Amino acid sequence: MSAPTQRPPKVSEREARQVAEAAREQDWRKPSFAKELFLGRFRLDLIHPHPLPADEDVRRGEAFLDRLRAFCQSEVDGARIEREARIPDETIAGLRQLGAFGMKIDPKYGGLGLTQLYYNRALALVGSVSPALGALLSAHQSIGVPQPLKIFGTQEQKDAFLPRLAAGAISAFLLTEPDVGSDPARLATTAVPDGDDAYLLDGVKLWTTNGVVADLLVVMARVPASEGHKGGITAFVVGADSPGITVEHRNAFMGLRGLENGVTRFHQVRVPAAQRIGPEGAGLKIALTTLNTGRLSLPAACAGAGKWCLKIAREWAAEREQWGKPVARHEAVGTKISFIAATAFALEAVVDLASQMADEDRNDIRIEAALAKLYGSEMSWKIADELVQIRGGRGYETADSLAARGERAVPAEQLLRDLRINRIFEGSTEIMHLLIAREAVDAHLAVAGDIIDPDKALADKAKAGARAGGFYARWLPQLVTGQGQLPGAYGEFGDLAGHLRYVERASRKLARSTFYAMSRWQGKMELKQAFLGRIVDIGAELFAMSAACVRAELLRTTGEHGREAHQLADVFCRQARLRIAELFGRLWANTDDVDRKVVDGVLAGAYTWLEEGILDPSDDGPWIADTTPGPSTKENVHRPIA
Repeated sequence: MSAPTQRPPKVSEREARQVAEAAREQDWRKPSFAKELFLGRFRLDLIHPHPLPADEDVRRGEAFLDRLRAFCQSEVDGARIEREARIPDETIAGLRQLGAFGMKIDPKYGGLGLTQLYYNRALALVGSVSPALGALLSAHQSIGVPQPLKIFGTQEQKDAFLPRLAAGAISAFLLTEPDVGSDPARLATTAVPDGDDAYLLDGVKLWTTNGVVADLLVVMARVPASEGHKGGITAFVVGADSPGITVEHRNAFMGLRGLENGVTRFHQVRVPAAQRIGPEGAGLKIALTTLNTGRLSLPAACAGAGKWCLKIAREWAAEREQWGKPVARHEAVGTKISFIAATAFALEAVVDLASQMADEDRNDIRIEAALAKLYGSEMSWKIADELVQIRGGRGYETADSLAARGERAVPAEQLLRDLRINRIFEGSTEIMHLLIAREAVDAHLAVAGDIIDPDKALADKAKAGARAGGFYARWLPQLVTGQGQLPGAYGEFGDLAGHLRYVERASRKLARSTFYAMSRWQGKMELKQAFLGRIVDIGAELFAMSAACVRAELLRTTGEHGREAHQLADVFCRQARLRIAELFGRLWANTDDVDRKVVDGVLAGAYTWLEEGILDPSDDGPWIADTTPGPSTKENVHRPIA
């Protein structure tokens, strides 16, 4: 069959939302601490006592971390990776020998079988030496071929691919296209059935992390609906050396310079039907389900970055003197160090709690994982920015330049560049706000969604009204009073009890605010993205406070730095409460309406006079590259690692 020539399909905003809605998990079969938090129910019993790993998991995990730490110390040169913008082949070979590419793969397929907790700790360790190396391993196992096969693959697919992946065959995940980012309804890559036993792939994929060096790919493509084919966005495992695949470009970025990320073209690539993951049309659901735990790898790296920033801030601020004393003793710098220490503690608390909850599999952690990604990416960036400020001119200077003039090669500016992408990939902050907000209001939409749905008949709206009346008659009274108003509540937490009482009260206030907004805006609620973002940010802060308190209490009961942990948790909670108070205030006192008017003016060209007096150094190329299907005209820069 000939390759299709259509551009990305034109879809309305409503159609795009319907595609996204169809892909999300519809049911809640297990409890969710974060879901309950947004509903005004502080279910501390779901996270306290803090879940702990099994002894055998600890033994296996710690043994691997010891080997990985020794390898990173002796064999990994992060400065070289940054300088050459490439991970050396021998480094990848060493990681293969360690089994690092099979950390999450079951031992029966040759993997290490690490828990999510120890997998994330390994990523934090590797990422502290080279963030690009951490991204390589994370993209391979968190969103690459192993995870979707583990959840959705057939036994034949697992037997065929998982041993290869555990041994070090590198995988990549290909969803994004030059004209398709967070709106998969416009996906243009096609997989046209070629008889009953194969598909022909055509299209172009952008920002294919690991794609330049990958051996196996997870590719999302649209199967046209036809007789015998349901069609829809579908997932495939594809060999990267298949005829018709060309890696046309290796992308270069602000940070993560060793990242093997490229542009991949498919032209009439024949993929056996046996390599389809799940049924036709299930691709987006597979991707989102994979990300439920896959997203935890990113906040793990962020937590590791926070730890490194604390170490450098401590050593430098004690050594550097100004006006007769170390700069750490000056309040302007000291407050930054306190923020770094407290937030680093909280980031580790969040990722460890969410990871252990994933391992126990007693809870639905889709919201917790998303909150961890959102909060980790935003707060680690702020931590790194504060470190650069504490270091002053040395924070802005490259590590190579520092070393060349005889000073310690501290790559603070590199970390700032490397961390910046975390607020964009695996779901930008703006998309994470919308995704989490959708899950947070799921209970409301389940009972009252038909009332505001313009496509529903009056009879359906009437039934929804009756359901909603019963639900809110039971739910709203629960938001009036709670444990947070009892002076002795959560007393077992000692000096942190007051913070948990605050979380309980604030969660009820958050739920009341959400209900009021839904009553006020109804169907237009989905357009209030700034409001929803603040709602989610409040929930993220409350989740982080809860995790910090629970972790501090765990450390106190086990005798491991309990007093210091309580102090860090207390400071973090005090800082978080100030941020929450501001967010609550901005729910109703903000510039959202006038901001929209300014946007209208900008798009209408009303302020072009403000752009005068400058020159634009950009060239005049297209904003989005042409992705017309067809054979590649460029050199294949695919570089498989032997």
